[in-house]
Amino acid sequence: MTEEHRHPLRRANVDRAKAQDAPDTPQTRAPAYRLAFTDDDFMCRDELRPVRLQLELLKPELLLDAHGIQSTIVLFGGARIPAPAEKHTARTKTLADLSRFYDETRTFARLMTEKSMETGGVENVIVTGGGPGVMEAGNRGALDAGGHSIGLNIVLPFEQAPNEYVTPELCFNFHYFAIRKMHFLMRARAICVFPGGFGTMDELFEALTLIQTGRMNRVPFLLFGREFWEKIINWDALADAGTISAEDLDLFRFVESADEAMEVIENWETAPAREHVPGREEVEDHG
Repeated sequence: MTEEHRHPLRRANVDRAKAQDAPDTPQTRAPAYRLAFTDDDFMCRDELRPVRLQLELLKPELLLDAHGIQSTIVLFGGARIPAPAEKHTARTKTLADLSRFYDETRTFARLMTEKSMETGGVENVIVTGGGPGVMEAGNRGALDAGGHSIGLNIVLPFEQAPNEYVTPELCFNFHYFAIRKMHFLMRARAICVFPGGFGTMDELFEALTLIQTGRMNRVPFLLFGREFWEKIINWDALADAGTISAEDLDLFRFVESADEAMEVIENWETAPAREHVPGREEVEDHG
């Protein structure tokens, strides 16, 4: 077996180089002549969406495996929350007041990364959405500890760049929100949610739904800032209405500080995935 056949990636690169070095003729300039995997126009066709979904799932997975990342600590939170030193730039007084959670996020990420480094940096690795605000604070805290962290960026209609604290070789970019969400949760050892907007709410409720319905194991699920979350969401009203069960309110905990979050995670009582959804059996029995 030749060296090229033993290394498929190398062979693909060789073939790509040969195709690029082909004589310049009307035939070689035609789009049909391009190798399929190097043809951007072809790869972006609607019919190729299943392939793009697969590639977007596979690329980060292979790279995370190559770096030995075994488990992560997920940080969700608002992109608009400023660092305390910049709170005078906040659009509202509430955002300025929420700036304290920038520091709490940064401290929590530093403490968790210090713990991660005890395992060689392969367990409890901080992962954020890679953007500004709370996300920046999370990646920044990991860097404060001298460790690495993951950023899962998303292509948006307006300009967005990864924050400068994401570990470059663990900085990914996604087109599909759904695949990005999968990567947030596939290795999640704990989920920490800081104040935020629509994106944060989306991530919060999707993760809670997976745990509620038994599709995901129970992990420490922490909401930073009880006052914010109880003002935004009337959790008890959901239970009183019967649209969720009272037991569902035990799926998460409120915390106020990084130190409290570390303690809750350390003492969280592990539990397997639910085998049934509380309150659902009664509906089915009377259905």
